[in-house]
Amino acid sequence: MFKLSPLSKMVKLSLVSGLALTAASTSAFAEEGDKVENVERIAVVGSRAAPRSVNDSPVPIDIIGGDELGRNGATDMLDMLASTVPSFNVRAQPISDAATLIRPVNLRGLPSDSTLLLLNGKRRHRASVIAFQGGGVNDGAQGPDISVIPSVALQQVEVLRDGAAAQYGSDAIAGVMNFVLKDDSEGGSISVKTGEYYEGDGAATIIDGNIGLPLTENGFINASFQLKNADATSRSVQRPDAAAIKAAGNTSIEDPAQIWGNPEIKDDYTIFVNSGIDLDENTKVYAFGNVSSRDVTGGFYYRNPHNRGNVFSVDGGETLLVGAVNGDQSSCATVPANVGNVLSTPEYAAMLADSNCFSMNQLKPGGYTPLFGGSIEDMSFAAGVKGEMAGWMYDVSAVMGNNKATFNLKNSLNPSMGLASPTDFETGAYEQSETTVGLDLVKAIDFGMANLVNVATGLEWREESFEITAGEESSWIAGPYADQGFNIGSHGFKGFGPESAGKNSRNNIAAYLDLETFVNDNFLLGTALRYEDFSTFGSTLDYKVTAQYQLNDEFSVRGSHSTGFRAPTVGQANVVNTQTSIVGGDLIQTFIAPPTNPLAAFYGGKELTPEESTSFAFGGVYDNDVLLITVDYYTIEVTGRLAQSSQISVEAEDYTALEAAGVQNPELISAVTYYSNDFDTTTQGIDLVGNYETEFMGADTMISLAYNWTDTNVDKFNPETTNEGKVRRLEDGIPAHRATLTFAPSWDKLSLTVRGNFYGEYYATHADDTSEWGSEVAGSAMTLDAEVSYTLMDSLILSVGANNLLDQEAEKLKDSYAELGGVYYESGPFDYNGGYYYMKAQYKF
Repeated sequence: MFKLSPLSKMVKLSLVSGLALTAASTSAFAEEGDKVENVERIAVVGSRAAPRSVNDSPVPIDIIGGDELGRNGATDMLDMLASTVPSFNVRAQPISDAATLIRPVNLRGLPSDSTLLLLNGKRRHRASVIAFQGGGVNDGAQGPDISVIPSVALQQVEVLRDGAAAQYGSDAIAGVMNFVLKDDSEGGSISVKTGEYYEGDGAATIIDGNIGLPLTENGFINASFQLKNADATSRSVQRPDAAAIKAAGNTSIEDPAQIWGNPEIKDDYTIFVNSGIDLDENTKVYAFGNVSSRDVTGGFYYRNPHNRGNVFSVDGGETLLVGAVNGDQSSCATVPANVGNVLSTPEYAAMLADSNCFSMNQLKPGGYTPLFGGSIEDMSFAAGVKGEMAGWMYDVSAVMGNNKATFNLKNSLNPSMGLASPTDFETGAYEQSETTVGLDLVKAIDFGMANLVNVATGLEWREESFEITAGEESSWIAGPYADQGFNIGSHGFKGFGPESAGKNSRNNIAAYLDLETFVNDNFLLGTALRYEDFSTFGSTLDYKVTAQYQLNDEFSVRGSHSTGFRAPTVGQANVVNTQTSIVGGDLIQTFIAPPTNPLAAFYGGKELTPEESTSFAFGGVYDNDVLLITVDYYTIEVTGRLAQSSQISVEAEDYTALEAAGVQNPELISAVTYYSNDFDTTTQGIDLVGNYETEFMGADTMISLAYNWTDTNVDKFNPETTNEGKVRRLEDGIPAHRATLTFAPSWDKLSLTVRGNFYGEYYATHADDTSEWGSEVAGSAMTLDAEVSYTLMDSLILSVGANNLLDQEAEKLKDSYAELGGVYYESGPFDYNGGYYYMKAQYKF
């Protein structure tokens, strides 16, 4: 049983270990080479007292070692975490606008920007990309980019599954994830992993390495790198409309015309460095950071050469949209488009013969499918000094982070430019920058109670900005034929114009106070209070109370209660974009506007305010040194929840009023969305984690079970901005039941990992469409992952394995969905690409 008598020494340990943050774990074993040892896992998130063993925390946390993360075929950190933490969800993002570039995640059923990300205990900056098509729960979320962090750089990952905004500030409604970098001063590794899907596509190669070096006799520098390339995948069939046009003689139709699959990832590299040095017995200086970059290219929706609105037609495909160089469209012949192949009609031939007339079919005779891509650049740098002064342990730090997404669109058109339109466009960039400066103080103080009280207090100043850079002129300009019904800007992703460009920023200051003590030898009690004041919308005050009671040497109960908040991001308050969406099977152009923009304000947009949350949790821990079981129930109420609104149709009768309000060309905008605080939710769930150590055929063996049940209910919503389909996605879009069972025996040279994954029923949607045409309840499924490793010469480890070993098929679309060329619901909880096999060679030195 843990006692508090040496608390002052433990406080020093908390600062030597990094940032003192505490919690509990889902696994009580560590991996050293291929041998499983019974090592007590220590976490540093959840409390600002000393780091505590995994079963001595009043709040639940998963702790996953860096080697453990790498024991599957996943090619980035998101999928690695999803395979080990049941309450953590992520899915593939085909044809999902900017969400294709940085995939959003969910913890405990809440969006990605409701989970705070820390690196070595310091707040990590969020990504510049906003998930405009984020699978329902993540629509409009702006969370951090977790995928840039390679497992080779990590000592462990700590996932705090409890509301913690009162401790760490905004974004921690669902919990906190702390990525702890390796701090070895010697040794290292280098590895090569390659694999592909059973279908023969999506081949990926990953090369990574790590090295630890001494920094004089009193310090270290630990560096890691990763280089990755991954081919695209396709789980598509030919669209019926494209097939019919090809059968009628149009030889310019691609097969398939539209791709559903993973994007292509090229030149994905990342470098992480962690360092520290002891100046004397009481003072340590540390620094860490990263530089990362990658290029991503994915597909968009097919533009039919007969009926795509404002490109090839303006009357649903009855006739071709024909432009006139002299501006008089009536002088051009009418070309019927409701035929097998418009290119073979005499009317089309006559139009071509008239030098005054043109159609976009001359540039794209088979229609076109735009390719949307971007270059993601990410960097961060943190530095600080910590030590002891006047009996207080202090930590002074500064953190700077930047994430920039530069977008491009290929194989598209700016129809308003006519036949002078280019086909490739640089459409502009989003850039997120953050700077945080903090002071943390910790001291054990005698208040005359049974034990010392750990007192932690501190100040924090943070500034963040969101900048939009304009694209090249051809990507946004209204060309000479805009008034003839031709779409303005690069079609599919309109470039950011000068009116959208600019930089917006805000800053906030915070102060906190944490108290924690053992009331007696068995009862741990803690409380936290945090005040924050934002330059944009004012102040907030939040609190948290935690407790754990040790009933006997093996069993304890724990609980927490907290309030929290999530501030709307600067990007959400100011972002501008144009996206293509599917509604009722039809493609529509949707304009995303700041809530105070004239277009958004006309349809109800208002100034954003913070979300507010109230959380309760209670559970128990059983640990007899061989078996560890934790069970925790939680409930999270969020009011004024912030998200992207549903599409609001721009009606013809509103054009005059919109133009008077300053909206340009409202007739070319089908719908508008904006951010709003228009619904409340209650999320509840149960986390069950069990780890059992045993011997199996002479092998040290760990058997681990992790189960999560999550249920979300939308308590109140505004039907003018949140439709019934979105409500259903929020409530049922993620499986309510999720479980993993892992069997991991390890001999001297040989180790085996087998993991079974269970996914319960969920509400499946295709192309983000919640109509009867595009959705249904998908059944439960199970997948199996396996890896076997063998050690040669004590340094070279060879591994082979497979994710979804038995090639469990994802939920198939209804037959009618083939009109978009899809085969599977892309919104499913596991990879619809099917089985994936891989091989890996790692050399340790």
